[in-house]
Amino acid sequence: SVPFAELAQVRARFHEEHLRRFGFAAQTLGVVIEAVRVEARARGIAAAALEPVVAAPPANLPACVRAWFGGWRDVPLVPMVALGAELAGPALIVEPHSTVVLEEGWRARRLPGGELLLTDTGAAHAAAGAAATPARVEIFNNLFMHVAEQMGEVLRATAQSVNIRERLDYSCALFDAAGRLVANAPHMPVHLGSMGASVRAVIATVGKALAAGDSWLLNSPYHGGTHLPDMTVVTPVFMTAGGTQPDFFVASRAHHADIGGATPGSMPPFSRTIAEEGVLFECFRLVAGGALRERELRLQLAAGPWPARNPGQNLADLRAQLAANARGIAELERAVRRHGLATVSEYMRLVQENAARCVVRAILGLRPGAFRYELDDGSCVAVRIAIDRERARACVDFTGTSPQGEHNFNAPRAVCTAAVLYVFRTLIAEAIPLNEGCLEPLDIVIPPGSMLDPAPPAAVAAGNVETSQCVVDALYGALGVLAASEGTMNNLTFGDARLQYYETIAGGAGAGADFDGCDAVHTHMTNSRLTDPEILEGAFPVLLREFAIRRGSGGAGRHRGGDGIVRRLEFRAPLSGALLANHRRIAPFGLAGGQPGACAAGEVRRAGGGIEPLGPTARFAVGPGDELTILTPGGGGFGVAD
Repeated sequence: SVPFAELAQVRARFHEEHLRRFGFAAQTLGVVIEAVRVEARARGIAAAALEPVVAAPPANLPACVRAWFGGWRDVPLVPMVALGAELAGPALIVEPHSTVVLEEGWRARRLPGGELLLTDTGAAHAAAGAAATPARVEIFNNLFMHVAEQMGEVLRATAQSVNIRERLDYSCALFDAAGRLVANAPHMPVHLGSMGASVRAVIATVGKALAAGDSWLLNSPYHGGTHLPDMTVVTPVFMTAGGTQPDFFVASRAHHADIGGATPGSMPPFSRTIAEEGVLFECFRLVAGGALRERELRLQLAAGPWPARNPGQNLADLRAQLAANARGIAELERAVRRHGLATVSEYMRLVQENAARCVVRAILGLRPGAFRYELDDGSCVAVRIAIDRERARACVDFTGTSPQGEHNFNAPRAVCTAAVLYVFRTLIAEAIPLNEGCLEPLDIVIPPGSMLDPAPPAAVAAGNVETSQCVVDALYGALGVLAASEGTMNNLTFGDARLQYYETIAGGAGAGADFDGCDAVHTHMTNSRLTDPEILEGAFPVLLREFAIRRGSGGAGRHRGGDGIVRRLEFRAPLSGALLANHRRIAPFGLAGGQPGACAAGEVRRAGGGIEPLGPTARFAVGPGDELTILTPGGGGFGVAD
């Protein structure tokens, strides 16, 4: 809302507020006055003055008392009735039935009516960065996570696509001046662990040309991206007017329902090169000087042999990502106003140092190990973990992993790094944000040219969603702490030139040494929802016929693996579909004598009665009355059953 004035002023103020709130100006759009609020004011009846209640001070009250104010200190103990003109904290102000704690940096004054007025002098904030304590590190941990959470709520509320608004397939995070991940909301681990590489790619590409009011768009899997539908918007944050280098960065990554490519939904199961998977953005200036470059964006979305099918929706969701980044900037500005730029920057460093110390403690409790994990197509993820206790470091070595292939199970290097970051973060008991500090005690070896560090123009659609899950399970297997979970996201896409839908389907979680695996949950590198049936059926020509736990699909053991899911859809219009999955041939492994979980399966049952089995990767066409059934894997069991 804006104050009423001449219409030209109203329009100008609206555009200013739009720029502040959403991160770009909307000068090309018309302004609609949706509502007008009128306030009427009149002189009220003066309230009768309150007679102050004067209570006698408590008897035998000492002049001072020992109390904790950042340390044990002797502080004044002052009766309320004896309070003079002004009292500086720290102090305790007492009445017969209450005590007021006056913190350092605050002043207290008794008003004529007997009320107590407390005033913040600002001294506490100015000295806040003087001493870093565990308590303050925890406060800033939560402050930084709060910023990312607020970004996520704005993105969810303003996005247009079902995939972002309902399935919550997005992530938001903030980064320090060097592009290192500082904090995130509990969004998608595969996004969060790899976004720092995207931010650093923007820093390396743009360099000193980074400017306030600009935002950059990229989805390149060779520069921190995951796969092409995951679009990342990076915005530099300048806290001082005329600053030459950003003080921080904020970024949001969201899975767009379609970004072009050979199949609707941009997840083609048989892609061989990146061009088949959609439109590639290396480092595209999305906003320049506060102005959204809509024309240039639409031209880019229309480029290539398989352009984006719904550029209007892409644009709407990118506006939502810009709005999320704008909220992140506003929250950081608020933090800097309260604590000072130097303090906020220092605690960004300290929370990463704290995360590194937590990982070191976890490393010292681990044992070395190795694991080889085969995918359905015969590719293999190999990992060896060595523990150097003297140096308090771990080496995670993927030497022996299959070379990149002419398939799309190649995983970008940033995705592999994200999987390592996720696993070692889960080994920490403390509630710390996932940040770059978790990687500091780790040496990660990823062979160039392997399926975990492919060279352009390798296809990567499944690497992000499938191979990443296998990397996580292989790491847990090497450490001997967790049986395999479903090991796939069961990626389903369907649509046509007008509608595109994407979902990932949950399965069973792996069991551990002292717990059973959960049934029917997303695990590890994904954290999205399934679309509510009412919204799914209202937005797309499908009916959800069955959605149930696949009983008995979890692996047996002293602790059982979680059960997978049965999901059956009936189509009501001609559509093309694609399945991108794993564990149709190789079962999710058990550990320590536990049994593997059940393999997945899928089929299309035709309206005329025929049945067509689906492999782990499949393309299919459906018509009215056809049904698709997907059975997702169960998790592996842990330990020999009694």
